[in-house]
Amino acid sequence: MHEITLCQNALEIMLQQAAKHPVKKITAVWIELGAFSCVEPEALHFCFDMVCRQTLAEGCQLHLIEQDAHSWCHDCQKNIQLMSPSVLLCPQCGGRNLRIDADNGMTIKRLEIE
Repeated sequence: MHEITLCQNALEIMLQQAAKHPVKKITAVWIELGAFSCVEPEALHFCFDMVCRQTLAEGCQLHLIEQDAHSWCHDCQKNIQLMSPSVLLCPQCGGRNLRIDADNGMTIKRLEIE
């Protein structure tokens, strides 16, 4: 379960940002998950609540933005959506000549503070 480590890293970044401002509490965070991040949203919510305990972010609302796996197939000249990073075939024509516009990371997009 790598979600706990991801949450610990996210919290560290959140607290670093909070230290730059007169903050009483971090009330919400918006995190974008790359389509190929292999992060389980339910596990991320569970771990996030756990790592935020007894910090400025205790009770912080986690908002997840899940990215789609948009790609371009050069063979059939169509925008497509891939379902898995392990199957890199065009669902339209079966071609392998793809430009993948999906990310495999996790990005903090916004913080809400008091």
